[in-house]
Amino acid sequence: MKQQVVTSNTKSAHILSQGITSNGFIFVSGQVHAKPDLTLVEGSTKEKIDQIMVNIKDVLETAGATLNDVVKVVIYVTDMSIMPELNEVYPAYFTEPYPVREAICVQALPLGANIELSVIAAQP
Repeated sequence: MKQQVVTSNTKSAHILSQGITSNGFIFVSGQVHAKPDLTLVEGSTKEKIDQIMVNIKDVLETAGATLNDVVKVVIYVTDMSIMPELNEVYPAYFTEPYPVREAICVQALPLGANIELSVIAAQP
């Protein structure tokens, strides 16, 4: 059985669910560095990751979870050269044992963003 997670603080395309709970897990759709009004946060990788994590935390909290429940992170970037800076910011949000993770370089992302993260969390 699956159930949709909906929050008004984080926006996503109408054809996507912000999150889905199913079989003890929470699947959060990819989040870019956009505010609720869909304007992109510009600036450093840290500033962009901060906004992405606000969006992810909002969906997780709506589903009754926190970042501590995240078991997998998928990172999409349009330029792999930002990974060292991303790796510096990453530990501020996750504790050991860190979630498993993969990074994928893509040509383009929604809204012209250059970073997108999606996560899977265990339901507490």
